[in-house]
Amino acid sequence: MKYVIVLGDGMADEPIEQLGGKTPLAYANTPNMDRLSKLSEIGLVHTIPDGMKPGSDTANLSVLGYDPKIYYSGRSPLEALSIGVPMKDTDVALRCNIVTISEDDVPFEEQTIIDHSSSEIETEDCAVLLEAVKKELESEMYQFYVGTSYRHCLIWDKGEVIDLVQPHDVLTQVIGQHLPQDEMLRHMMKRSYEILKDHPLNIERKKKGLNPANCCWFWGAGTKPMLSSFEEKTGKKGKMISAVDLLKGIAVGASMDVAEVEGANGGLHTNYEGKTQAAVDALTKEGFDFVYVHVEAPDEMGHQGSVERKVQAIEYLDTRVIGPLAEALDAAGVDYRMLVLPDHPTPIRVRTHTANDVPYMLYDSTAKQTQSWNYNEAEAAAAGNFVAKGHEMIERLFEK
Repeated sequence: MKYVIVLGDGMADEPIEQLGGKTPLAYANTPNMDRLSKLSEIGLVHTIPDGMKPGSDTANLSVLGYDPKIYYSGRSPLEALSIGVPMKDTDVALRCNIVTISEDDVPFEEQTIIDHSSSEIETEDCAVLLEAVKKELESEMYQFYVGTSYRHCLIWDKGEVIDLVQPHDVLTQVIGQHLPQDEMLRHMMKRSYEILKDHPLNIERKKKGLNPANCCWFWGAGTKPMLSSFEEKTGKKGKMISAVDLLKGIAVGASMDVAEVEGANGGLHTNYEGKTQAAVDALTKEGFDFVYVHVEAPDEMGHQGSVERKVQAIEYLDTRVIGPLAEALDAAGVDYRMLVLPDHPTPIRVRTHTANDVPYMLYDSTAKQTQSWNYNEAEAAAAGNFVAKGHEMIERLFEK
């Protein structure tokens, strides 16, 4: 038996008037999920432990079978593992987003945050901007590392794990009240804006109608993670397929293999086909028992507040990942169980994560059910199946 998790990051949502009172998942044209759902178990799972923030870090740890209350040490350290940062036990890692703030003719603290991803800036461009910041602000105490797209890393030697605000939680808000209390971090954010706002690359971006990547934003502080081996824990040899450093870092920490898919960028127009082929190859040619196919696009579109693009992201997930993956495994004569779910909701209404239960679909090619339901939030709730502890969901996948 082979095992697959297809995770549509932030795919769950709330009913939206523009969609006739349906969620994006219920509204989207998803023929493959509709077909498989009628052969599958569906239900709800609670991925965010009570009292913890609803992040992709805690949620994806949960889905992979790691109880966040035991294993979570912060988001950025997981990403640092993916980048290859040699963290010491005394280091604190922070996410360094390069975001867009408003460039109004007001003091820095009175600017407004416009875009947490700077129009989904390409890694190559963002690396140029980060280099300009490094040249002035890097020191023995503070070291910057390039990540993917707008997502980068700051290592703070002998730092503190302090509470910092996620930029996607405060979109369209004035930034002053959300800046770090730590004076040096606050200074570096302000100085990064002064360095970047008139950078030639940002001037060109504005001419092209793109948001300038004009300010570093620090968040997600944490210490070196200590995850147990996924294979030792589950008995399954696993491979991670994702564009984002967070998921790759979780995999590195869990001693899983990590696929490198050219053109996978975490955006709406990622290389879906490349991810699908990597999953098929891992299961049919490379000897892996389990693959985790992570698609970031629904979450990004939720943060952008775009109903149309979130629907499109879900449709791409259906037609370019789930359908072709199932078809290829069927053609190869492989027995498999596939779990489809989000990690958390990212509702269009709030443009950030919530801790609500998420719908799951569990398909077994050797034990097809006969049902009338489709896979969406409302019908998953009505089905009556509920997994109260998200880190136990993987046990349901592996139970046969």
